Amino acid sequence: MKAEDQPTSSRRALLRLAACVGAAATVHVLSTDTAQTPDAPTAAKPGPAAGPPRAGAPLKASAYRLRPMTAYGPPKLRPAVPPVRRKPFLRMDAPGRTMVLTFDDGPDPRYTPALLKTLRRHGARAMFFVCGEMAAENQDLLREMTDDGHVIGNHSWSHPLIPKLSRSRIRSQLGRTSDVVERTVGAAPRWYRAPYGAWNRASFEIGAELGMEPLGWTLDTLDWTEPGSSAIVRRVRAGAGPGVVVLSHDAGGDRSGTVRALRTYLPELLDQGYRITVPQD
Repeated sequence: MKAEDQPTSSRRALLRLAACVGAAATVHVLSTDTAQTPDAPTAAKPGPAAGPPRAGAPLKASAYRLRPMTAYGPPKLRPAVPPVRRKPFLRMDAPGRTMVLTFDDGPDPRYTPALLKTLRRHGARAMFFVCGEMAAENQDLLREMTDDGHVIGNHSWSHPLIPKLSRSRIRSQLGRTSDVVERTVGAAPRWYRAPYGAWNRASFEIGAELGMEPLGWTLDTLDWTEPGSSAIVRRVRAGAGPGVVVLSHDAGGDRSGTVRALRTYLPELLDQGYRITVPQD
């Protein structure tokens, strides 16, 4: 080798050494960045929030940063859950001479329309505790109830004896009925009543989870025994009083006596100064 070539060879060796050192440093930096970003998906296995890559468009390594994270955003607001009661409400405390009329088991197209007509004539509102299987078949009556300002309550789907059911079946009985009402009139029931007045702890808990309060009654007209309208009227006259909740039925049997009785005792109660109304939200 010529003497004048030695500086050139030394410079080439130094350049090769510098290139090797630079490459090693670059590999170290990339591997460190990846280790500090464990959630970053690869093109072959995108993260669950990123979604599958489009056909023919490979996913870029940094694309996950532009995708929304699963469950990201403000929490959904849930309606307030009422307290879990140990027993149902039996009366309605309100100022003045106030009474509440309630009708169970419907709606039934044979009797419910006549009851609604009488209530409308006298400007009175009532509560209708509907069974889901009846409500599903008579949604027009649910809408009529709401249009007239009545309150729709939940009376289970098929009127079973609640304490005989498992928790899952109680939830189904109440939940399905609330769903039908909500789909039909735009709001789920805020009140429920156990069939036969047979409550248990599970029904109170599940009812509260569904946003409902339990309501019993103060005065049973016994119209379910089909005693005739005169007997029903006598019971209402004898049991009337401030805060009284009256139990009647608009389905589940021959309710013609209930229809005729309402035409008699409702105007009497109004003449006596009673205000026939419904619970306020």
